[in-house]
This record gives sequence, C-alpha cells and structure tokens, in this order.
Amino acid sequence: MFQPAIPLSGIGGWKFLQATYSRQLESFSDSPQVRNDRDYMLDKLSQTMTVDDFMADKRLLRITMTSFGLAGEEWKGGFIRKALEEVGDPESTFLPRLNNTKYTKFAEALSPIDGKIIMSSAARARIAVNFEAQSFRSAVGEVDDSMRLALNYQSEISGMVGTDSSDKTILYRILGDVPVRTVMQTAFNLPDGISSLDLDRQAEVFQEQITSVLGISDMSELSSPEMTEKMIHRFLAMETLENGSTSYSPASAALTLLGNGVGSQASQNLFLSLLS
Repeated sequence: MFQPAIPLSGIGGWKFLQATYSRQLESFSDSPQVRNDRDYMLDKLSQTMTVDDFMADKRLLRITMTSFGLAGEEWKGGFIRKALEEVGDPESTFLPRLNNTKYTKFAEALSPIDGKIIMSSAARARIAVNFEAQSFRSAVGEVDDSMRLALNYQSEISGMVGTDSSDKTILYRILGDVPVRTVMQTAFNLPDGISSLDLDRQAEVFQEQITSVLGISDMSELSSPEMTEKMIHRFLAMETLENGSTSYSPASAALTLLGNGVGSQASQNLFLSLLS
C-alpha cells in the first residue's frame, strides 16, 4: 500500500501536502487494495439491486460508506436502511432532523426507487472519486492525524455551510461532526469540558469565537477559501503549541498565529524543491 509522504509537521507539512496532493493521490489510488475495492464497488453498483441486497453485501456497504466519509458506521444497519428508505419521501423528516450532510449525500446518491438502487455511470464515477479521496485521507491520518483532520475540514466545511442554511443549522452541523468540531475547538483553544455544556450554549461559544477570531458574522463565510485556509493554519499552529512539535518552537508557532505565515520556510522550500 502506498504511504503518503509528509516530511514536516504543522503548517510546513500542510503546504507540502497541498503542493503534492494530486500526485500522491494518484499514486495511492493506483495501489492494488484501493483499486480492487473501487472496481468492486463500480461493478456492483452498475447492477440494479434491492436495498436488502445492498445491506447484505458488507464489503460493498463498507466501501460505499467510506466514499461519503462514513467509514466505520456500517454497523448502524437500521439507521442506514431508514435513511435509504425515506430519502425519496417528501413527507419524511428523518434526514432534515438528523442534519448530517454526509448521510444526506449518501442517501441522495443511492436514492432507491421502489426499494431498488439504480445508478447512472456518472453517479458511480463520482462515488469512486470520493472513495479514493476519503481513503487517501485515512492513509494520511496514519502518518499524521492532524493532516487528516485538516484535509477533512477543507473538504467538508463547504457542504456543512450550504447555500440556504441558517447560522444555527450550520453551527449544529459543526458540533455534530467530530473531525470538523475538533479542528475548530483546537483552533480556538477551547477546553474539552465545553462538550458538557448545553448544546445551545456550545453553539453560542463557537459562534462567538468565529466572530471574534475570524472577523465574520455570517456563518456561510466559513466556506470561503480564505477562511478555510485561515482556520486550518490556526488549527495546525495551535496543535504545534499543544504538542510541542520539533518543527516549530512555541515562539515561531505564536508568530504564525499572528501573521498567518508558513513558518519553517527554509525546510519547506527544501522539500518542495525536490518535486521539480
């Protein structure tokens, strides 16, 4: 299995990963295990199948769930079935009340009709691309879990914000998504004990931090490239301070927070020069 290369930690490592992302993802996706799982999913989903057949095929369920960032949740059989069976019902409130964009995208992608899953080639191709990206993030996490969290945040925040979502809805989505919440909680240096507060109070605290630290009042602005990168930089800098990484001294990490800079520039340039 191809192992992602991340020679630096912190923001320097993030810059390196961003610069090499396409090349590394391509190599990873071409590895036998990923290729075999992807091709298995594409073959199975090219056939009309019932929801029962889909749920019974544990390998297919695992691969498909992974494609939507739901790896490890295959055991929630009744929950998954309910999402699939009710996604096409305009009167169902299950997915809206769940307020989980990953499950909504998963159910809408499969969209069973009369209990049968029929997918176009374009839809299957999109799921295959998602599977490769999600699997790559997991592999990155085995090397540096902070980078996995950063990649996840970069990918998920725009879907959480949506186009017609209220600030409260967005905040609840963030609070309910452990990886995204972890990035924000670390970036804002919030204590773990905040999770013991009433959910409404947690939402207020996060909104206060987003407004004061990022300087935005409309939660939809979180998905802009500038704000996304700013949040990731802050998260990685705070991680560096918290973990005492050798790539940065506390002083340089603090300067990074203030200046939103890269830090360890000489080391980063050295590694990036090897790519040319």
